[in-house]
Amino acid sequence: MLFRRLPPEPLLLLIAAIWGSSYSVVKTALLHYPVAGVIAIRFLLTALLLGRYWLALPAAQRRDTFLVALPTSLGLLAIFLAETAGVAQTSAGNAAFLVNLCLLLTPPVEWAWFGKRPGARLWLAGALSLLGTALLTGIGRGSLNPGDLLMLLAALIRAFQTCLTTRLTAGRAIDSMGLTAAQGLLVGAGALAIAPCFAAGLPALPSSREFWGAIAWLTLACTLFAFWAMNRALAAGSPSKVALLLGSEPLWGALFAVLWLGESLAGAAWLGGLMIAGAALWLVWPTARRTAQPAG
Repeated sequence: MLFRRLPPEPLLLLIAAIWGSSYSVVKTALLHYPVAGVIAIRFLLTALLLGRYWLALPAAQRRDTFLVALPTSLGLLAIFLAETAGVAQTSAGNAAFLVNLCLLLTPPVEWAWFGKRPGARLWLAGALSLLGTALLTGIGRGSLNPGDLLMLLAALIRAFQTCLTTRLTAGRAIDSMGLTAAQGLLVGAGALAIAPCFAAGLPALPSSREFWGAIAWLTLACTLFAFWAMNRALAAGSPSKVALLLGSEPLWGALFAVLWLGESLAGAAWLGGLMIAGAALWLVWPTARRTAQPAG
């Protein structure tokens, strides 16, 4: 498989573009079906597509992979509930920029958890991102909406999830595709289990081609491929490096929101969003340069 031979960095940049599109695609799917239902269909289809692969793994590897999937799936379910509900209540452009704050939240979480102190420039980048968030959301004018708050919550949970996955997979023979399969089953089942908490059960499945086209993209590209690539990258690098290499995701998200949904952002919002993305990319630049230098 071509992607298996790629180093983590190109895979992560590809994930950033794919996930950037997901906010607009999720918003399209939510026009036809509730939040928990969209999550359940997306992840259960992923598990179904990977079922044969999962069963072919050695029994010991399946067991170890499932043990990692149990705690990480709880985090994933929380992330996707917050993100999907947030996208339903704010613009896809705002959502893409706000969730990118996980890039600034991951190093402090990694510091507290692993004892890896972040570099000094992180704090300046953090201040720049906070100012960008204020401009993007209009919080200074009292216009922060519930969707924006949910995206901020998703960013915080993402930071913890990144560190948790790295801690649980480091030095272990965890199959990336198998982990994606197990997480798909657990997250999808969890979404189905909590669906009655948000509404009186789920309605009948829609027949709209637009809905199923969105689900196909979310399942095949944004979940099946991207999660496999993310799990592989997390096992090969630090949480902060992985998070920072996804710094271009909000730019893709805003682009898709404009081209796909016809959204428009005010000048101040574009400035704020670019400040968030710029701070993240500024942080990743020295890392990328050091990584590119040949050894010896």
